[in-house]
Amino acid sequence: MAPSTPRDSDPSPDLLVEIVETLEAHGLPTDSYQLHDAVDVEALEQLLASSAGDVEVRFTVEGIQLAVAHDGVDIPLDEPVRSPNQ
Repeated sequence: MAPSTPRDSDPSPDLLVEIVETLEAHGLPTDSYQLHDAVDVEALEQLLASSAGDVEVRFTVEGIQLAVAHDGVDIPLDEPVRSPNQ
């Protein structure tokens, strides 16, 4: 994920999509959570865009920890992968 400059007050659709796709890939249906309850995506994008060094932000959505950095959204290796039935 390349850093981008924030557009007005809208977070990047790419960052939003990447977060949602990562959660879905680890078994969390989109209708089971409210992303804005876990993280302010606009603020996260601004932080990443304004940082000069390595920055990683971790947050949890419905028990799944995400790590977001300039290079993308990942599930930390120490996190178990949820099955779709959980």
